[in-house]
Amino acid sequence: MPHVEETDPEGVDFGWVMQMTFVTTILVGAPIVATLSLFVQLTGWAEWAEFAIRVGAVVWFCTAAGVYAYARYRE
Repeated sequence: MPHVEETDPEGVDFGWVMQMTFVTTILVGAPIVATLSLFVQLTGWAEWAEFAIRVGAVVWFCTAAGVYAYARYRE
């Protein structure tokens, strides 16, 4: 059986933060973007994509900041 390396990082585990940000952004962000798109008139695929990117970026940033703050608090 191969030897498995383990780490015990000091401070915030940024790998965990990145993974949780990714998962949380998809689980929470997709419904938010879909719900907000109901209130905006979008006529073409380009407008849909631009809207999703703009709103998704804000959701991602807020999620990343929240997950990082939680990881820092949990530390």
